[in-house]
Amino acid sequence: MTSGNQTGIAGFFLMGLSEDSELQPLIFGLFLTIYLVTVLGNLLIILIINSDSHLHTPMYFFLSNLSFTDICFSTTTVPKMLVNIQTLSKFISYTGCLTQVCLILMFAGLENFLLAAMAYDRYVAICHPLRYTIIMNPRLCGLLILLSLLISLVDALLHSLMVLRLSFCIDLEIPHFFCELAQVIKLSCSNTLINNILVYLITTILGGVPLLGIIFSYIKIVSSILRMPSAGGMYKAFSTCGSHLSVVFLFYGTAFGVYISSAVTHSSKNIAITSVMYTVVPPMMNPFIYSLRNRDMKEALKKLLWKNSSFS
Repeated sequence: MTSGNQTGIAGFFLMGLSEDSELQPLIFGLFLTIYLVTVLGNLLIILIINSDSHLHTPMYFFLSNLSFTDICFSTTTVPKMLVNIQTLSKFISYTGCLTQVCLILMFAGLENFLLAAMAYDRYVAICHPLRYTIIMNPRLCGLLILLSLLISLVDALLHSLMVLRLSFCIDLEIPHFFCELAQVIKLSCSNTLINNILVYLITTILGGVPLLGIIFSYIKIVSSILRMPSAGGMYKAFSTCGSHLSVVFLFYGTAFGVYISSAVTHSSKNIAITSVMYTVVPPMMNPFIYSLRNRDMKEALKKLLWKNSSFS
């Protein structure tokens, strides 16, 4: 790496998933398809929930916010990658890179908190069914969304402002298809000790606390379900949690998979490929999980399609 540094750099170079020119059309087509499926699938979830009054409940309120977050999360990374492939350019401006870092952190954090809020909703519904409407009132649901957004925004701004204090070396190649915070920090010629401490500390707190909340909620849920006298009641209770559990396993499973692979391998290219699993795959799969595994969503979709066909 060149020893010189620049405090007023123009931008960075996103190296993408592959430098093979023959693979670029394939990568473009694949990611364009994934992005369109992600956006259309999550928009359909939002439309279904808003169009059916039976789905105007806390669980689906959180789900519609999760779908909106997934759209924003994918839009932060994938379109820039597609533009770079199409224009045969790898450049992203310094401002654009920091904006991308900030938005990725905010939407990833928001998704993390939303999954925890949905777990709490299922805990109240199964363990305290008679008090469900009192506890999960619209005011609490709104406060949970607002608090989640506020914490995620403060976290993202803190990391972004800490990057602003860094100076960067002349070698400005990021071995990713987006500006990942850890990779941006690695390119700095400044002392990054404080940045790295903040990354590990805040990630542990803001990632660990919601995950512990999800685990605690499901321990209580399973304990309550096992005390139910009828098998039918147990199955119904489990079925209401199935979709959420699938999304939780997908989100945290892919994140832990990327973390483990980055610890095992030192290849930047392999890390870039595995990062696709937690930035692109979960937002695309969530609509399928909730539409295929959820009876209420399937019924609402049928009503929406029937209504549209009757008007045509």
